[in-house]
Amino acid sequence: MELTLFQATLIGGILFAAVGAIFAVPSKPISTMVRGFPRSQLAGYVTMGIGGIWTLYKVLHLGEANYGNFKQYIFIGFALIGLLSFKYAPDFLSVRGACILYLLIADTILNGAFGHYEEPLRLLTVAPIFLGIALSLYLGYAPFRMRDFFTWLFATAGRSKTLGLILLLYGGIVSASAFAY
Repeated sequence: MELTLFQATLIGGILFAAVGAIFAVPSKPISTMVRGFPRSQLAGYVTMGIGGIWTLYKVLHLGEANYGNFKQYIFIGFALIGLLSFKYAPDFLSVRGACILYLLIADTILNGAFGHYEEPLRLLTVAPIFLGIALSLYLGYAPFRMRDFFTWLFATAGRSKTLGLILLLYGGIVSASAFAY
C-alpha cells in the first residue's frame, strides 16, 4: 500500500497520540498490562504472528532488484526463523515482535514521505520515526531493556503520565501538520 504524504503524516501523528494516550491515562489495568507486555506469551504470539506474516508478504512481493530471483529461499528462511523463534527464543518475544511491527510500520510511513523534500513539516513525522527505528534495532537486540524501562517509568505515577502527555501533544501537532500540505 502506497501512502501519500498527507496519509503518512496523519497516520504517524495518530500513532504517536495513541501511544501517548496509553501512558497518559492513569489506569491500573492499563499500567499492569503495559508492564507485563515484555514477557506476555499472548502478546508474543500476536506481535510475532502479525510481524511474521507481514514480512513474508513483503518477501513474496520482492522485485528482481531486491533479490526477487531468490524470494522462495528468502521466504523459507524467514518462515523457519519466525517459527523457530517461538521455540528457541520465547523470552521477550513480544518485544521482538513489536520491534518488527514498528519497523514495518515505519517503512510504510517513510515510503509515503519519500521524495517530498520541499515540505519541511514532514520532518515532524520522519525524524522521530528514525529515532524509533534505532530504538527498535536496539530493543530487538536487548529486549529486556524494555522491561527495565517500564520498571523505571512506572516507579512514579508522574513519569508515565508526563511521557504520555508529551507523546499525545506531539501526535496532535503532527496530525494537525498533515493538513498544512
